[in-house]
Amino acid sequence: MIETIALRPATTDDVPAIMAIETPVFGGEAWSTEAMARDVGDTNCFYLVAEAHTDALGGEPAVIAYAGILAPRGSGDGDIQTIAVLPEFRSLGLGRQLMRALLEEAEQRNAHRVFLEVRADNPHAISLYVSLGFEEIAVRPGYYQPEGVDAVIMKRGGDL
Repeated sequence: MIETIALRPATTDDVPAIMAIETPVFGGEAWSTEAMARDVGDTNCFYLVAEAHTDALGGEPAVIAYAGILAPRGSGDGDIQTIAVLPEFRSLGLGRQLMRALLEEAEQRNAHRVFLEVRADNPHAISLYVSLGFEEIAVRPGYYQPEGVDAVIMKRGGDL
């Protein structure tokens, strides 16, 4: 039973826990540990983890979701890099919480436009992004390999 779920900024110490989610959730499209560590440690990026405190773990926190944005201060733009929630913790609103936190960080960094890419075959994610004010601006045919699934490019805010 989950007692609490809390969001907090990620550190490079969280990379093994992040990769324990990244690899099974994204399979062949998963980032390498090195790439994830580089992004999590980059000051132009902001990563969050969601920790669950459970009775089953003796009250010890466990990372159950994460998300990150690249938003260099002063650039005016942000790019959602990744977001993932362990399957057994989906439908709890964690994706929405993580996205809202990333959008707040983008605003603090004066990113007036935020972009993301999402698999065209992921209607739940697309619906979430639309509900948060994103709109489809382009499609990259066959972007996700090896399946050849299209990437839907979405944007929130400002003109191009």
